[in-house]
Amino acid sequence: MKKHLIITYFSLALCLFFNLSADAQFGGLGKKLLDKGTDALSGGGLNKILKQPQAITTSFQDVDKKGSKPPSFTEGQQPQPLYLLPKAPTGGYKLCEGFYEMTNKSYCLHAGTRGPSSGDGYMLAPVLGPKKDVVILILKNGEKHPEVSQHSIQVLLWAIIARTRFVDMGNDIKLTASTLLTPQQLLMLEGGALGVLPANLMAKAKDQLPPAVQSVFEAENNIRRLAASGSSSYEEMERYAILAGLAPQPDPEVPSGIWSLHPDGYYIRFIPSGYSITKTQIYAPKELIAVKPDLIYDAPNGIACPANVGSQRLAQTNEPLHPDYTLKLKTVCFSK
Repeated sequence: MKKHLIITYFSLALCLFFNLSADAQFGGLGKKLLDKGTDALSGGGLNKILKQPQAITTSFQDVDKKGSKPPSFTEGQQPQPLYLLPKAPTGGYKLCEGFYEMTNKSYCLHAGTRGPSSGDGYMLAPVLGPKKDVVILILKNGEKHPEVSQHSIQVLLWAIIARTRFVDMGNDIKLTASTLLTPQQLLMLEGGALGVLPANLMAKAKDQLPPAVQSVFEAENNIRRLAASGSSSYEEMERYAILAGLAPQPDPEVPSGIWSLHPDGYYIRFIPSGYSITKTQIYAPKELIAVKPDLIYDAPNGIACPANVGSQRLAQTNEPLHPDYTLKLKTVCFSK
């Protein structure tokens, strides 16, 4: 308890330091952000902003579809709980031969898009983009801090993918970041950030973007504004991050439940229930484990990416929801 209080006090002190530094440099927060957005567009800065990569750039084009299997691949087989497999010291689960399943926490990594629909096919993709390292760290460290809610982590991730600088974030978001990241790791949140663009400049910027990208650009701008306000709720931010309604027609060549061949040789598939819950299933062939006995599935290193470009890519975690540890594995997994 004492250690937890020390960490909390340190985090609050760190937030205060960044607030004072920011105020000393820029003055009022709202004016600072608007000035930053306005200045960025002066002198030809608009093209520079529009060409700036998203914080996470993963798309379905990054999916390797070679070796994929249809949804019926494991038909008739009963999965065992993935969370009962031995844990690796660096995070993740040491794989044993067989068929495993876990319903785990997941997170939206694509603001301004629609939530998963029942027909969407999701496949494994790498985490790519300027903020990939800090996003993976947050997902892995979230497991070590059960006192930090899933909603708080999601708000932090939305602020990051909206390209909000740490000094511009509200105190509640700063506290989440300071709990999950070391002071050195917090520096990874700087760079590649944007200010809040005024309405007239937003309209000018959107005119130069394809229709499919406009909603994302506008959602990120609204999230930056909310993240900086210091009083926004998860529900308010979700309203901009998650579009209502169904995404366009799913890709019939990538059905729901399709299996991806992982680069390490096992098979994996994702079946989301909304953006915050994903059922992850893994099939590790006996012959694979015989030659690769040290395989580890570490969820934050991959993204569940939809073939449907209007749906959200989903960050995965090693955190099971409602696990039942009274269950026992049928497969004997030797400690490796």
